[in-house]
Amino acid sequence: MADSICRTLRDGALEGELAPTLTIKDSLASPFAFHVFSHILLQLSSHVMAQKSQSQGIVIVALSRSPSSYGALLKMNRVDVASSNKWIHILDCYTDPLGWKDKTRKSRNVMDPSHQISLATSSYKTVKDVDKLFSVITELGGGLIGENKARFCVAIDSLSELLRHASLQSVAGLLSNLRSHDQISSIFGLLHSDLHEERAVAVLEYMSSMVASVDPYYHSADGQKGYLENSLSEQNFTKGKFNVRFKRRNGRVRVTCEEFKVEPGGISFASVSSVDGTAIGGLLPKVQFNLQLSEKERIDRSNVVLPFEHQGNGKPIQIYDGRRSLEESNCEANPIASAKKEDSAIGEIIYFRDSDDEMPDSDEDPDDDLDI
Repeated sequence: MADSICRTLRDGALEGELAPTLTIKDSLASPFAFHVFSHILLQLSSHVMAQKSQSQGIVIVALSRSPSSYGALLKMNRVDVASSNKWIHILDCYTDPLGWKDKTRKSRNVMDPSHQISLATSSYKTVKDVDKLFSVITELGGGLIGENKARFCVAIDSLSELLRHASLQSVAGLLSNLRSHDQISSIFGLLHSDLHEERAVAVLEYMSSMVASVDPYYHSADGQKGYLENSLSEQNFTKGKFNVRFKRRNGRVRVTCEEFKVEPGGISFASVSSVDGTAIGGLLPKVQFNLQLSEKERIDRSNVVLPFEHQGNGKPIQIYDGRRSLEESNCEANPIASAKKEDSAIGEIIYFRDSDDEMPDSDEDPDDDLDI
């Protein structure tokens, strides 16, 4: 459901609601989250250029890649880098995240490499100061969209690198501030889940409206496909499972699964075939009972007689409404004989109205489906 993710990020936030946020997870067994990140970045870039997106600009917070690598990525996918300065800006937190290289560069009179990049780039050298980082991101985004009531998108290429320099509380606060900002349309970031404690991963997942997990799969001996967390087989370096969890506004959760394949031209996605449909079952909670019925169980269920259900017995079903019939009038003189009928073993409730003034019962008996 990579297309669904791109559409959600493209449509952006509704008025008065938080911006949609995507967290892309991977691990050493399937390290392809950056391929997914690049795919989404290129899709959003095409929507921004075609003016089909709510956001009119993209701010890339580069923590694990150099700004030049993004320039090469855009050129490789035939994006006009010269005109991209109007709608994309890179915040370089990769080259010198702590400001150490800047001191050496000044002492040796070396030129800042960020000035040699064709893309609009700004250096940020105090990654530990997350509050200032938020201010710089919003300032750069405001410069892309101007003073109009427009929005921009924020892409963080490594939440893991950010967690190296700042506390979990600070990073969570940054995401919260970005989501609630009235000029930000959407946010997406990358997380290497096996580098962090479960608590940190759970916090970031909780703050995300979408969580995409890049997982491997393997071929077992009987030819069936299944999951293996620590599998390092050859195929796990070219393909795997792309699991996405959408959290809707009403609190419901929708889980989808796709196959992905990494090729020289990028990453491609395909729907899970019927043979591999069992893989989705691994995403559902494991229970000790089967929720599906077999054909034999369906037949047995249809043959079960419900309590008080009319059995028919070949006789027409009559509803008694309290009025004496002609047969009862004939038998009134000898009630003992009338009680001795063919179905004497079946109990009856005999009711006589006190007077003709009493309103008769309705012909529509609400309990006509009960064998009383």
